[in-house]
Amino acid sequence: MTETPPRRDDEVPDASHPAHVRTRPPRIRIAQVVAAWLGAFGGIAALVLLVELFPRMQLLVIGSFGASAVLLFAAPRAPFSQPRNLVGGHLISAVAGVACYRYLPDMLFVPEAAAVATAIALMMVTRTIHPPGGATALIAVVGPEAIRGLGWAYVFPVLVGALLLMLVAIVSNNLLERGSYPDRWD
Repeated sequence: MTETPPRRDDEVPDASHPAHVRTRPPRIRIAQVVAAWLGAFGGIAALVLLVELFPRMQLLVIGSFGASAVLLFAAPRAPFSQPRNLVGGHLISAVAGVACYRYLPDMLFVPEAAAVATAIALMMVTRTIHPPGGATALIAVVGPEAIRGLGWAYVFPVLVGALLLMLVAIVSNNLLERGSYPDRWD
């Protein structure tokens, strides 16, 4: 088997097949970068301000909201960025995480693994896949005592945070390009 490799000018079989065609990612305009930065800044700032202004509501800023901000403001047209996925994914994942923390035995890895796996399964079944939801479920199990101690009350701040990020995304994404977010509500 001493085949000589094809020269650059030789045609490669199936080179035109879509799986082999190399495409460049679309160019990102500076206006898109600025809009994404402003949207993410505004969304996270609004969450932090809400937490500070209403301490009795026990609202939270959790790490998975940062990941949601990436999707909402850098890839607002992605299926995982749509409102149903954002809100449903976080909500379902919070419920899965709390349930696994409260009702599964605290054995080595069981609650942590079950929380993420259950959140994924439920998001798939309900068509609400939002990748940061996996972190939302995991935070319910491995987060600090202040979060784990909330129990079912953890679901409320997760819902409020997701809704607030969605509202900021609707406003900020549509400032740059009217009608750009959301692509769909279903």
